[in-house]
Amino acid sequence: MSFCTLWKDPSTQGPEAGFVPMARDKVEWTVIVLTCQYKDSVFAFHKELEVRRDRGALGQHPILLTVEDPKVQVGSGGATLNALLVAAEHLSARAGYTVVVSDVLQKAWVLILHMPSFQGRDFLFDDCSRAFTCLPVEDPAAPVEALTCNLDSLLATLTHQVCKGSPPGVWVCSTDMLLSIPAGSEIDWHGFQGARVIAVPGSISYAQKHGVYLADTQGVVHDILYQSSEDQIQRCLGLDKKVPLVCGVVFFSAETAEQLLATHVIPPLDACTYLGLDSGAPPIQLSLFFDILLCMAQGVTEEAFVTGQSPGMGSGDARKAAATRNARSVLWKALHAVPLTMAYIPGGRYDYMSMSPGDHILHLTAQEHTACIQSFCKVAHSDVAEPALLAEGCSVTNSLLEGAVSLGPGSAVQHCCLKGPLQIRSGCLLTGLDVASSEDLKGHVLEDVVIQGHALRLRDIPCKVFTLSGRHDNWQCPAEKNGTYLNVPWAELFRRTGIQNQDLWSSDILPSGRCLLNAHLFPVLHASEPLVLGDVLWLLGSPGAGQLQRWRASWRMSWEELRSCLDQETELASRKALFFLQAQNKIQKVLTGHSNFSLLPLIRSAVIEGYQEAVLKTLDEVASTASDPGVAARALACIADVLACMAKGEGGLRSGPAANKAWTPAFQQLERGRIGEGVKELAKERKKWLSRPILLVRAARHYEGAEQILIRQAVMSSCEFISIQPVDLPPVGRKVLVECPARVDLSGGWSDTPPITYEHGGAVVDLAILVDGHRPIGAQAWRIAEPELRLVSASGRLEGEVVVESVCRSLEDLQDYCQPHAPGALLKAAFICTGVVTLRSERSLRDQLEERFGGGFELRTWSRLPHGSGLGTSSILAGAVIAALYCVSGHSTSVESLIHSVLHLEQVLTTGGGWQDQVGGLVPGLKIGRSKAQLPLKVEVEQIAVPEGFRRTLNEHLLLLYTGKTRLARNLLQDVLRNWYARLPTIVQNADALVSNAEECAQALQQGNLALLGKCLNTYRLQKKIMAPGCEPLAVQRMMEALQPHVFGQSLAGAGGGGFLYVLTKQPRMQEALQKILAETEGLGNFSIHTVEVDAAGFQMQLLEEDQPLRPL
Repeated sequence: MSFCTLWKDPSTQGPEAGFVPMARDKVEWTVIVLTCQYKDSVFAFHKELEVRRDRGALGQHPILLTVEDPKVQVGSGGATLNALLVAAEHLSARAGYTVVVSDVLQKAWVLILHMPSFQGRDFLFDDCSRAFTCLPVEDPAAPVEALTCNLDSLLATLTHQVCKGSPPGVWVCSTDMLLSIPAGSEIDWHGFQGARVIAVPGSISYAQKHGVYLADTQGVVHDILYQSSEDQIQRCLGLDKKVPLVCGVVFFSAETAEQLLATHVIPPLDACTYLGLDSGAPPIQLSLFFDILLCMAQGVTEEAFVTGQSPGMGSGDARKAAATRNARSVLWKALHAVPLTMAYIPGGRYDYMSMSPGDHILHLTAQEHTACIQSFCKVAHSDVAEPALLAEGCSVTNSLLEGAVSLGPGSAVQHCCLKGPLQIRSGCLLTGLDVASSEDLKGHVLEDVVIQGHALRLRDIPCKVFTLSGRHDNWQCPAEKNGTYLNVPWAELFRRTGIQNQDLWSSDILPSGRCLLNAHLFPVLHASEPLVLGDVLWLLGSPGAGQLQRWRASWRMSWEELRSCLDQETELASRKALFFLQAQNKIQKVLTGHSNFSLLPLIRSAVIEGYQEAVLKTLDEVASTASDPGVAARALACIADVLACMAKGEGGLRSGPAANKAWTPAFQQLERGRIGEGVKELAKERKKWLSRPILLVRAARHYEGAEQILIRQAVMSSCEFISIQPVDLPPVGRKVLVECPARVDLSGGWSDTPPITYEHGGAVVDLAILVDGHRPIGAQAWRIAEPELRLVSASGRLEGEVVVESVCRSLEDLQDYCQPHAPGALLKAAFICTGVVTLRSERSLRDQLEERFGGGFELRTWSRLPHGSGLGTSSILAGAVIAALYCVSGHSTSVESLIHSVLHLEQVLTTGGGWQDQVGGLVPGLKIGRSKAQLPLKVEVEQIAVPEGFRRTLNEHLLLLYTGKTRLARNLLQDVLRNWYARLPTIVQNADALVSNAEECAQALQQGNLALLGKCLNTYRLQKKIMAPGCEPLAVQRMMEALQPHVFGQSLAGAGGGGFLYVLTKQPRMQEALQKILAETEGLGNFSIHTVEVDAAGFQMQLLEEDQPLRPL
């Protein structure tokens, strides 16, 4: 028969009774309940839930509950009822009630996750249960890097896919299976009432070992079959030739959950909860599917249901059978009228985590055979010295493999620290082994075996125990039938080793009941010697001298006995320690290998899990031993991220001052190039700043200040490409005039910014422009008789001109050269960088000037552009000043040297910045500047040849619009550098895109293609917004929206945030038209439109005649 697939399609839904869903990207859980079997595990598993909450994986602070199952086995149904009661109690208490009030479920989304403990379903291959079995997956996009357990996979699938859009109610999910759902799958919740089961497609052969739903074409469930015959299962076949498998996921509406909750006070169902058991009620076992849900199925009669028996629940005495009938009678009356529907999800996949070692190894290694196919990772959260030795079809998770460790196909290693040479052939599973175990492994052929190390606690005594089994062993198969151990019949083992039946099983176990599960195989304690892995590995071959006697003399346990002694808290802690050990290795490799892998998710994880000190120690070591200042700078930036994460969002903004005197000794060491000593001083001071969030944030700022020192030193390597030649000094009073165009960055900006430019490589297309027909930036310098420096700077015209004058008569007057906002700071820095003045000298300023030049200098600068224009003003002005000072002090230089000189000056000035501005303003016309990912930093410029007449076309189609908004690039710069050092994937990808778009833009110019050029401008605009979110004020966005229909492309000049907007219009000479359009647009404030001309001459320098007047400011 066919059955209904319930998809969400609002357009086809008519007005009907029931729930009408609201669009949500995920479920925000109100309560998450994790049920577990053992009391000793509750604390450990609850801590794991809290860690996931802190990672942000569980939503907006849900109530987290870890509930121990009642001591007797109550089954999945009893565990559900008990968990529902506990959740309702906590919700009632939070609402202010003193008794359980079921109304609290009406607006709650409750998730109950079962760790099955009934019917002997303990997991053999992971000591922390199926829920916390680690999967071979990595998520590069995750905000926090961590091991992915099956629980995490299920939580993500439920929260973001299966449960999305559901009404308030209670979701129940088993954690004994792997589940995956195709992207985009959505369940239709329109008109929903009652309960709903989730089904995924499966084959008839698979269904014969599992459960399957019998449903009609409307999705109404008529029956639930379990391990039925092929003929019965054929009735469930759908149009896709698949059957709907029971996959362990169920939803109860709030109303249905209330009805179910009401039964907890009715005998004998009260015995399913802790309240009933604490009150002395006799225990009862209940199935979620074959008791609670089956009574809702439309094809089941009351008599068949009440007198039937739940599959796998076992047969008890007459009293228990009567209690079960009574319980089913209560459930029928309470729930039979509840509608039970099925949501069938095509493409979904369900894999039960069985007791078969072969199945488990397959889940960990074979992508095509597991529900984790979408994110399988061969090497997950592991450090492997020789990855080439790992065969296809194997996996390594949370492990350290040192030396030559060979791993065959179909083998998995988890939570191990192994040292080669080791050869692990196919079909193996190794878990929980340490380096000491490697020596024992070397002497054995490892193929189709499962070797596990277990943390046990025997009456508060911790110990390590090893178990050994075969991939093909059936743990429950009787030894006297077809039972095997290490993949061979028991008789073969007895013959080879000398072990006898009585060594393994006591006489009170009947021969038919003897199996691997209850065989006393595994040594736990020895009277006089410590036990090692070799004490079980000898079972793989013939015994050596004394091995059988030593084995017999040891206290041995069966797996049945071991499982109740497992120390899950210690095991989880051990896995965590190993994870951060390999993480420390990863940090070293990423930093020293110049990898673009982001360490920020790992840093967040370390802080959440309490491993920040280990990570800080590793970063200190990398920074102090790095020969490359770029590596050291990134390590210091990572330390700043650790400190900021430790502040947990408190303590103020990341950006701020970094000049506290307590950090001065460390900064001085770094300034002197003593990186190792500087890092040690930083770490020493850091210890004093860890007690409060505000101190942590301030410490982070100072680490970023230290990082800037190292960036500065790296950029200073560009001085290698500065070349000057001596020429005659011009006469006193003879003026040098330098005039420069502004620049427009057409694409590639930010890729020129240190450290991006020398760690990634950069490319920027720039255009030198006249604004309203003038070169807006310039400088005049001349020698004067007085041995002093007279400085005059004028800036701004659009927002009002500001003139600043100062006179320097001593070296003390120059000391604020590195404070960008100090009066004349750029001019002072230029005198120092050009060598006109030596600041650190015993000779006074007066003596220096008189001795070398016979007097002093007057320097005047101007910019007709507003502050924060985005047109490269300050860097171009720096180039003009340097050029003027070189000339007036008797030197000549090239444009290439000027470009690198400006880089030098801006590092001395501490403003940072890249090279695109001076390239744009000092080199004429259209050009592309490039830098390679290397030190020393060298900028190479290529002129872009354009078709004849294209410059005139560009002049007619390019306009500048002053937005009336100013911005400080430094504020944006700090965020960009922070994100780059964190190697956020979006930033790294965007850096690649910036460079490729710059090359495409250069081609558009070479072709004279305005439309393609406009496309590049629009792409560049988006790239700048990715690099520096918030760089487009709302008023600017309004302006751009109004202009959009009339332009090929547009972008804010420079870093953005305000200043000038440049537009490439579709029609020529559109100044008046655009003026009218913008005048009619609300909320723009003061703006102005300016013409643009390509400056084919570039910056101009001339020695004026003696009688020529000063250039007016």
